[in-house]
Amino acid sequence: MGKKHADDPRAVVRKLMKAGKVKKKCCRSKDRCKKCPVLALKKAKAGVAKAA
Repeated sequence: MGKKHADDPRAVVRKLMKAGKVKKKCCRSKDRCKKCPVLALKKAKAGVAKAA
């Protein structure tokens, strides 16, 4: 069986985009919205760093 999460944070965010959980482009609001790809990428990078 495969891994639950990929090692590449960008791949994780891409998967979330396809699922509709994250927007394709950032709306650049002052405080980032919940569906922001920038915020999702930051979160994914933190998750990969924590796992390593």
